[in-house]
Amino acid sequence: MHLGWTPIAEEAERAARVLHPDRYSMPRPTHRRVITVANQKGGVGKTTSTVNVAAALAMHGIRVLVIDLDPQGNASTALGVEHRAGTPSVYEALLGEISLLEAAAQSTASPNLLCVPATIDLAGAEIELVSMVAREARLKQALADHVLDQLDVDYVLIDCPPSLGLLTVNALVAAAEVLIPIQCEYYALEGLGQLLSNIDLVRSHLNTRLHVSTILLTMYDGRTKLADQVTSEVRQHFGGTVLRTVIPRSVKVSEAPGYSQTVLAYDPGSRGAMSYVDAAREIALHGAHMGLPETNGR
Repeated sequence: MHLGWTPIAEEAERAARVLHPDRYSMPRPTHRRVITVANQKGGVGKTTSTVNVAAALAMHGIRVLVIDLDPQGNASTALGVEHRAGTPSVYEALLGEISLLEAAAQSTASPNLLCVPATIDLAGAEIELVSMVAREARLKQALADHVLDQLDVDYVLIDCPPSLGLLTVNALVAAAEVLIPIQCEYYALEGLGQLLSNIDLVRSHLNTRLHVSTILLTMYDGRTKLADQVTSEVRQHFGGTVLRTVIPRSVKVSEAPGYSQTVLAYDPGSRGAMSYVDAAREIALHGAHMGLPETNGR
């Protein structure tokens, strides 16, 4: 701790990182990272974390692609990307009708941020995929290296629906890493065992590179003893996989999507915005020090 440090000085520096991202660039990863954000439990901050981490990375000089794989299309909304029926979307890309290049749209959140939107058509995709050849690998095929090279992205973040169906399996097969948001509440760890065993199944049978690289604690309320109990339990179980940054429960974070914005655009000085920038910085620093991925015969 350097001389002259105070909590107020620290908060001021955090705010400056959000308000003046050009002065605080984040390091690019050693290789492109494809991260699936998954938790079959609804309301844990999955989409919120996907769009805000993506926006924070993009604002700090990193090229990011978000794949909205949830038929509700909330990530597309928050990133200011059109997703009315008939819009080129992830649905057509999964069916092989169009390339991901045709579906990727520029987000209003940052020039460095692209999003492949989800339209309501995606709701029927689970049924249509069932009869398709290599149905679990449709997204992986769409995210081929040459496509991502053309899009020139450092990170791909995939936002999953709150279920363990075929769309989520596609996301797990397409990625090397999983980011799991866990809310600091009573039923936080309920269903987590099921998710982890599904990840193990996908790793054993479909994608040997897959691993849980990041756990992000969300909806932390410092006024409750419970939040601290959940936090320490998760850290005890998962160790260094858990980010040091914890996302606080915040009205601003909840309000932002209603204005088709990330919290970084909606209220950049808020605690929620600053926390997501801190979380993104941790993820970026980890990416800058990772070894090269195993090719697994690819």
